[in-house]
Amino acid sequence: MLLSRSSLLVIAALATLGLAACDEAGGFSGREAGATLNEGAFGTPTRRNAGAQMAYRDLDGSVITMGSRFAAEVPAMVNFAFDSAVLDAEARAALDRQANWIRQNDGVLFRVYGHTDLVGSDAYNHRLGQRRANAVVQYLVSRGVPARRLQGVVSRGRTQPLIPTPEPERRNRRTVTEVAGFGHSFVGSDLDGKYAVNIYERYTTRLPTGRVQATTGSQ
Repeated sequence: MLLSRSSLLVIAALATLGLAACDEAGGFSGREAGATLNEGAFGTPTRRNAGAQMAYRDLDGSVITMGSRFAAEVPAMVNFAFDSAVLDAEARAALDRQANWIRQNDGVLFRVYGHTDLVGSDAYNHRLGQRRANAVVQYLVSRGVPARRLQGVVSRGRTQPLIPTPEPERRNRRTVTEVAGFGHSFVGSDLDGKYAVNIYERYTTRLPTGRVQATTGSQ
């Protein structure tokens, strides 16, 4: 028996609906055909790239984010001998890494906090904390960090110990370098188009000399 043209059209339409209702696993999804093609991510890569190239608009949140990156990628704290503001070899090595990171993230401002242990008077320890912070700033400047990007030097003295003990404690004798904010050039110029350059420089400085290495993850 021959089917009429209208009957054939109805059968074809029903078959199309049946296929559209089947999901990728072969079950019934109840969604229209092609629904699985739109994952809700259309344009997301473009938006992410544009956001990376633009200046940070939410400055408070961006300071926290950049500060977290800094603390995760370099040692933000250095320690000192008892009653001393002299940078030892371990401290200088840590500060070399800080200086390298700071130079590669142009427009970000930093603040250095000086701390002491609980031995001695408040007044003496306040001055000692200041000397330690000054020593760190001077070293960073000697390693090519512009002084204008070290926005503040603050002494906490003995007021914020990591280990609350009246005994000499090396972990309390420290400075901490933190992200303080962003300079005018950073906020107003969308990184001057240098975001990708900065990322590339951070990547290449991590490679052994004379080697080219690919990476599939984020830096």
